[in-house]
Amino acid sequence: MRKTWAILAMAVTMAFPLAAQTRDQAKAFVKQAVDFAKKNPREKFLEEVSGPKGQFHFVKGQNHDLYIFVYDQEGKVLAHGVRRELVGINRWAAKDPDGKPWIQDWTKMVKEKGSGWIEYKELNPAQGNKVMKKASWVELVNGMVIGAGIYE
Repeated sequence: MRKTWAILAMAVTMAFPLAAQTRDQAKAFVKQAVDFAKKNPREKFLEEVSGPKGQFHFVKGQNHDLYIFVYDQEGKVLAHGVRRELVGINRWAAKDPDGKPWIQDWTKMVKEKGSGWIEYKELNPAQGNKVMKKASWVELVNGMVIGAGIYE
């Protein structure tokens, strides 16, 4: 029994640094996208996010299974790294299963602070579109809310 508890304790201890590292990876991926957005024309950046061969598009097993999403400040999807069918759709009124208006929340936050973390629930493409808790790092750049998130 003691051995089981020791293994469990070690697993829990090891899990916390991985979660923090994953948040660091998501934040770094957004910083990479922001840098690209600042150095390139808007359309080229949006294609790098939505285009299946773009560097910010979701490819299972690459970029730590992260992808970038881009919204305007009114909730319209400008680019999405996994759900291209959302581009052009206004999702301002969207809420997660708990009723949280995450797009409104992150827009308010980036207008006030420029960037930050937001937590909500969303579909996870790497897990067969299962609804999971998500924490996203978002930044406001040239009128665009650019973000990436991790599923917990």
